Amino acid sequence: MIEKVRDAFRALPDGRKQSNARLYEMEDAALSAFAVFFSQSPSFLDSQVRMQKQLGRNNASSLFGVHEIPCDNQIRNLLDPVPPETVYPVMAEIGDALYQQGYLAGFRSLNDTLLIALDGTDFFSSEKISCAGCSETRLKNDRVLYRHLAVTPVLVAPGQANAIPLPPEFVQPQDGQDKQDCELAAAARWLARWGEHYRPWRITYLGDDLYCHQSHCLRVRAQQADFLFTCKPESHATLYEWVGDFERNEQLGRVVQARRVGKKHFTDTYRYAHQVPLRNTDDAVMANWLELVTTDARGAIVFKNAWATSHAITDHNVAALASAGRARWKIESVPQAHRKEVRNGLTNCVEATRKMRVGPSGSAFRSGPQTTPSCCGQEPWW
Repeated sequence: MIEKVRDAFRALPDGRKQSNARLYEMEDAALSAFAVFFSQSPSFLDSQVRMQKQLGRNNASSLFGVHEIPCDNQIRNLLDPVPPETVYPVMAEIGDALYQQGYLAGFRSLNDTLLIALDGTDFFSSEKISCAGCSETRLKNDRVLYRHLAVTPVLVAPGQANAIPLPPEFVQPQDGQDKQDCELAAAARWLARWGEHYRPWRITYLGDDLYCHQSHCLRVRAQQADFLFTCKPESHATLYEWVGDFERNEQLGRVVQARRVGKKHFTDTYRYAHQVPLRNTDDAVMANWLELVTTDARGAIVFKNAWATSHAITDHNVAALASAGRARWKIESVPQAHRKEVRNGLTNCVEATRKMRVGPSGSAFRSGPQTTPSCCGQEPWW
């Protein structure tokens, strides 16, 4: 994988004029930025420079093949002009290699399909720093928040700790100012660009309530793929009217399962219905609906969610469908109850990075998302 990444970085466009004074190559800048993601510490490169001075070697060189380590500002100056689309092919190639070598066999679920979770994410926001590519959001205090957003498709699966990122699609400011319009437009472009590529994999697309939209579901089905999207009553009034009619006529499917987690007892109640419309029109997409309500030993609700799907639902697969729908949260924000644990984990990663020695080590391969420190080469806003 590192060699594929190196080859892609070696071919990055370099807008600088030819000069003998150029100390850093584009490849070194890109590999240095890439290396930061393996430590979860923005001070990783600085520690490697100090390690080089003290020991004559460093992990950035031994693990990633960096010849000269640029400073943070130099990395931004070199990489900010490079279009993000330049590295899309290598991202796709890595996913293709995993698929061809059978690694993704363990990710299959729901009628032997692979799950691709779609979700929009902010990777930069500021009220002071902006550029021509920023989207703008008007806040309640009438101030403007400048943002960079992207739709980030990720392969996920129930029971799989790993998630496989696929090429993203950036939200363009001309798509509109409303988040829903922007994100759906970016998702539509992604499907148009990559849907055909991933069609042979047999895909089920996951997403939040935003994606449970007539036009988006039609786009998914046009790619011969399935969908499993969160479905809320406030945005799907017609669908829930039908569900209410099924309930009054006692026509909803129902499955109840008890389970135990440690000393705690829970009851999962599944309900489902077939062929309900997403909206109140004659051409409405007809989907199947399922709901999961989890209660504790006292009968208090600890979880509740519902989905609309193109998959057929039975008593035998309703639990698997709900489990697949919940797999999307592998790429969501960490729940409040786990934030302290995550903070402690990040602190440990930083400490592990500080103690790194030359050569491959367990801590050298840590990975995790990093927020972009600047907008189009400007200084960090924090």
